[in-house]
Amino acid sequence: MAGNLVNSLLERLNLTSSTHGAPAQEPAEDELKTLRQKYEKAKQEHVFAFYDQLNTQEKASLFDQLSTFDPDRINVLADKALHPPTASGEEPSIEPLPESASASVLDASKEQTEEWYNAGLGHIAKNTVALVLMAGGQGTRLGSSDPKGCFDIGLPSHKSLFQMQAERILKLQQLAKHHASLSTEPIVPWYVMTSGPTRAPTEKYFEEHNYFGLSKENVIIFEQGVLPCISNEGKILMESKSKVAVAPDGNGGIYQALLTSDARSDMRKRGIEHIHAYCVDNCLVKVADPVFVGFAASKEVDIATKVVRKRAANESVGLIVQKNGKPDVVEYSEIDQEMAEAKDSSGLLKFRAANIVNHYYSFRCFDTIEEWAHKLPHHVAKKKIPYCDTETGESVKPEKPNGIKLEQFVFDVFPFIPMDKFACFEVDRKEEFSPLKNGKGSTEDNAETSKRDIMEQGARWLRSAGAVVVSEGDNAAGVEVSPLISYGGEGLDYLRGREIKAPAVIERSKDE
Repeated sequence: MAGNLVNSLLERLNLTSSTHGAPAQEPAEDELKTLRQKYEKAKQEHVFAFYDQLNTQEKASLFDQLSTFDPDRINVLADKALHPPTASGEEPSIEPLPESASASVLDASKEQTEEWYNAGLGHIAKNTVALVLMAGGQGTRLGSSDPKGCFDIGLPSHKSLFQMQAERILKLQQLAKHHASLSTEPIVPWYVMTSGPTRAPTEKYFEEHNYFGLSKENVIIFEQGVLPCISNEGKILMESKSKVAVAPDGNGGIYQALLTSDARSDMRKRGIEHIHAYCVDNCLVKVADPVFVGFAASKEVDIATKVVRKRAANESVGLIVQKNGKPDVVEYSEIDQEMAEAKDSSGLLKFRAANIVNHYYSFRCFDTIEEWAHKLPHHVAKKKIPYCDTETGESVKPEKPNGIKLEQFVFDVFPFIPMDKFACFEVDRKEEFSPLKNGKGSTEDNAETSKRDIMEQGARWLRSAGAVVVSEGDNAAGVEVSPLISYGGEGLDYLRGREIKAPAVIERSKDE
């Protein structure tokens, strides 16, 4: 019993060998020599400074960790990050995307939207649509040590972000079954990308909740990669004598993780053709949105991105634009006031397509990851990184930034896509975007605003269906509609003429 417990702990700490249950073994002498030479040649040999002092498990762990990195590539990335090339002096050409690459549900006719919706349900019914969830973040800023997807935003039902999204998948599968008159429900496989700190607790959370009604084999949990932290002198930092200091490689690590985890291979086996990728922190996200899938598939694009209309000229959001003739994202700091305030002929902001990290990919695009993933840029975050001094062995907690963490952004791939294979899809912010970024005391994008937006959406849906929503107080407005009852406001006609006293929860259908 004690032995099993020890092995379990060692496995969780990655201190055992890759063979399940087997004790760790020191690497073979020739393998160790080859790896040492690789790091010596790259002038990063200090990572082995304490190797001979380590016990067998620590040696095995360090060897395994160092084997996953290419020190020459790390040197190249570090050099680019620490010594960025000087700007050419030419201002980039920034324009809105061409009309041919843009569409909006705010402007589309009801007939057009229904056409996209029905087409999307048709693709789901054929089992050709998959979801990729970027869920590597922890809820630290929210005051929680759990993965962000486990967070309870305070709804009457106390459902977590993970649960709401799982239930939307279940409902969508039912809608597609009914749409295509199928005898069995189609499957939308859910690929959940975690990070090192969130993988084990995410797996445990799903297991404890029985995958919220989804089949275990259709919830594929995988892990994004990490990159070593680099000192300001370009050296790999050690967290301890037996471990490299690492950081997740950003949401742009999704592409490499799809390969190394075999998630893409699983998609291929399942015959997936359309993929919807999104972030865990948006409580209003329409998972595998049939309208979005139908739109992107009809245009035969390789990447499409959802955007919301910028609230005001000074809103600090990244914008989807055409930069030097290619689709791209520019940060708010990259455009001047004149450009931010410019209006088009309709009187709307000329640059208004706010990025919400919500993307469609064709499987064709995923099939070419090897061709472009290594070309994506790395962005620099200067940080105070605790480290082990490889000369003294002492642990150091720096008081000022002493190094950098490197990360990629998921949208860095946009410029690699031809304009005729890229599309931008504007959606209604109040229906589809409410991010959870900040903790208590903040004024926006927090648990309170997330809860409010869900409750207000439910009230709108009920009123649209003909129900009468009566609020019992200033702070009580709103109705939580279970995703198991309605995916996007449909199926609520049975409440027509009913008076609903808010706050309320609608969790039973007319058949229950």
